[in-house]
Amino acid sequence: METIQITDVSPRDGLQNQAIPVGTDAKLGLIERLAAAGVRSVEVTSFVSPRAVPQMADAADLLPRVTARLPGVRASVLVPNLKGLERASAAGAQEVAVVLSATETMNRKNINMGLTQATDVSAQTLQAARERGLRTRAYVAVAFDCPFEGETPLDTVVALAQRMYAAGADEVVIADTIGAASPGMVKQRLQALAQVVPVAQLAVHLHDTRGMGVANAWAALEAGVRRFDASAGAIGGCPFAPGAAGNLATEDLVLMAERSGMRTGIDVYRLLDAIDFAQDALQRPLGGRCIAWLRRQAQTHARAGVSVPD
Repeated sequence: METIQITDVSPRDGLQNQAIPVGTDAKLGLIERLAAAGVRSVEVTSFVSPRAVPQMADAADLLPRVTARLPGVRASVLVPNLKGLERASAAGAQEVAVVLSATETMNRKNINMGLTQATDVSAQTLQAARERGLRTRAYVAVAFDCPFEGETPLDTVVALAQRMYAAGADEVVIADTIGAASPGMVKQRLQALAQVVPVAQLAVHLHDTRGMGVANAWAALEAGVRRFDASAGAIGGCPFAPGAAGNLATEDLVLMAERSGMRTGIDVYRLLDAIDFAQDALQRPLGGRCIAWLRRQAQTHARAGVSVPD
């Protein structure tokens, strides 16, 4: 069976835009439940300005607790610049990610920089992280459509991905930030990107705004990509991108992959514990497209006194 790697981004990308504050203990509890379900890569937090993203103000407290409690989990953190890298490094980060938007307007809305400056800052941050011996990821955001400028030119996305890879990114993550992509677009763009970044080092970050998240993931698989971001319970949405609905649900991606003969290492039924925990913290229903079916399956097997199937 072929293996795909899933990074669950619910503690960072999922929680960053939530109206209800989630405490450090609850974030740690969520990550522990993700790990118990078999998740081995988690985007834990971001070292950004707490004024801009209040939900991430506890980054320096949360990260050391995660790494101490869950040493087997690959814990990634977002850093916007060299200052963020310094803070993350002081907190014990072993893997950092930068986010570079592929349009001028999105960069200005997100980090108050133009595209050229944002590209340079991202490259400098990656290089500095590599010099510290850290693992690195680089997001190319709004890689399909921008909420302010419309469809993002493919040649721009390719050039930015190539620059991030040359700057030292171990993984280049192509992000459909507002969930506007379609399977044909995903396959076309990833095939072009594989000409400048080895496909083994490409990942995709999908949103399910238009109901095509799983279909887009399948198109990425067909293009050779085996690294994915997803969010348990479909939690998420970028605070700086109007219309960015929740992320592709981890449970939807796991179910699709496992039922298609691929291995994820994640128990889709044990994810329900993490989703229920997050529901309690956020005080609203959560779940991807398969959540109702998963709950029925779990209840049926519980009544029968047998374990849910693998």
